[in-house]
Amino acid sequence: MKVFLLITGSGPLVIATSHESLQDEALIKKLESKGIFKFIGHEMPLDLVKERYHGHFEIAAQDLHEMDDLRVLDYNGERAFQLFKFSELGPEIMHEPEGYTERFTYPRKQ
Repeated sequence: MKVFLLITGSGPLVIATSHESLQDEALIKKLESKGIFKFIGHEMPLDLVKERYHGHFEIAAQDLHEMDDLRVLDYNGERAFQLFKFSELGPEIMHEPEGYTERFTYPRKQ
């Protein structure tokens, strides 16, 4: 199991997943199905996450397996930022689908 802090357009969240990497195509498709297309992610030390979230981690990650391979541990970005220092996070991984920003470009004035 891996745990990641994702910084998204709607705010930070902490996820647990059975996928090994944020660059795993199956995980990216799963995130996109939940409306998360563009993000900056950081892997988090599993033991540290368990320690900081106490029993909530065990409840949220219960029965995490290949068929249901993603759990949101925390959607409160303020709490996630208070619980972890930037120095405790792994290197950043940026994801932005090709052509993503073009979908949101304002039309030019004639």
